[in-house]
Amino acid sequence: MFSPQIQNYINSSSNANAYSRVEEINRYINSFYPVEETQTSMTRGFDDILSESKIEQKALDRGVFEIDIPPNIKKSSVSPLPFGSLSKGVEKISSKTTSPVKSNSKAQILDYIKEVSNNYGVEEKLVKALIKQESGFNPNAISKAGAMGLMQLMPATAKSLGVKNAMNPKENIEGGVKYLKQMLNRYNGNKILALAAYNAGPGAVDKYSGVPPYPETQNYVKAILKNYL
Repeated sequence: MFSPQIQNYINSSSNANAYSRVEEINRYINSFYPVEETQTSMTRGFDDILSESKIEQKALDRGVFEIDIPPNIKKSSVSPLPFGSLSKGVEKISSKTTSPVKSNSKAQILDYIKEVSNNYGVEEKLVKALIKQESGFNPNAISKAGAMGLMQLMPATAKSLGVKNAMNPKENIEGGVKYLKQMLNRYNGNKILALAAYNAGPGAVDKYSGVPPYPETQNYVKAILKNYL
């Protein structure tokens, strides 16, 4: 249909257009898959992660907590703390603060009871029974009325007996046994009346010529005699 010269021009033009179109399509496809950039980005990310993991591993190998040192303190003056050092310090402090007070131990209290009872000529067994009823052998016991210590001495009574510190076990026992001895002497060794007077006061015992009709006092005397006999 066309001369050879024109046909060649048409063919060459078609080929050029075809190649141009192919290149355009390739560029379009490659825009979605930036292979080189993706590989570079992934390589940088992996290197960063690897570097961070090495730093963390060094900290773990040293076994210390890293802290930010304030600018006003020289780094050379700050030493890292090993794991467990804080808990060891707490254990040392606890062992010092929780050491038992010897004067409050049960064995020491029993020794005081024996010593003071012998000094005043009062039966040790009776004193133990009274203390059990009064405080349950708790040297720190304080009643709602204000009675203190092992033998529950009222402040005025303790003062009259020469007790300076009623919460001190030995002083408390000293004052309590002294008072019990006074009541025993007052009622000619009658333990029932002496115990009633220890609880309700000698004035109440004298008033009723015997154990006062107070349920508390009557139960008190019965409980002590039960442990004593």
